[in-house]
Amino acid sequence: MHLMTDLLSLFETRRSVAPHLMVGPGPTPAERDRLLKIASRIPDHGKLTPWRFIVFEGDARLVAGYIIAARYKALHPDATEDMVTFEQHRLARAPLVIAVVSKSAPHIKIPEWEQQLSAGAVCTALTFAANAMGFVTAWLTEWYAYDRVVLEQFGLSENERIAGFIHIGRAGETPTDRPRPALDDIVFHFTATHRQD
Repeated sequence: MHLMTDLLSLFETRRSVAPHLMVGPGPTPAERDRLLKIASRIPDHGKLTPWRFIVFEGDARLVAGYIIAARYKALHPDATEDMVTFEQHRLARAPLVIAVVSKSAPHIKIPEWEQQLSAGAVCTALTFAANAMGFVTAWLTEWYAYDRVVLEQFGLSENERIAGFIHIGRAGETPTDRPRPALDDIVFHFTATHRQD
């Protein structure tokens, strides 16, 4: 019962934390691999595994940042040095960033939409698992998640897309919650009176 109470409390209080507010240390290699295994256990109609992971940690975060910054500069020739430097540190703000790559494709039985939803479920499982380990998270995309030049250099094929960059770290300060939607605004109860005779 205590475990269930803790789990429900986690679900009720989970919130995103901006990467620039995260501090280290991040997950150990063993914790990181455990997170990836947990995230891989989500619903996957047809057992297609229509997603995969790219791990950015250590100096690799800055190498990826140079790719992002170079592309940004090519798109914005008048960008200031501060703007380019900011782009260089996009993936270095958190100790660990895991990209969830959606690789949905036409299938005779499984709609692509369901495959994409599966990748979204991976992102959700990854964030909750990290939160359960005591880390804070942010599920982001940002502009470079949609730039094919950047994605190609990250190793994505033409039919692959980023479902999310999951930033993982520790809270530098206690995060505050934000307003959540009222159930009356988002819940519709279908009843027997809707039956059509």
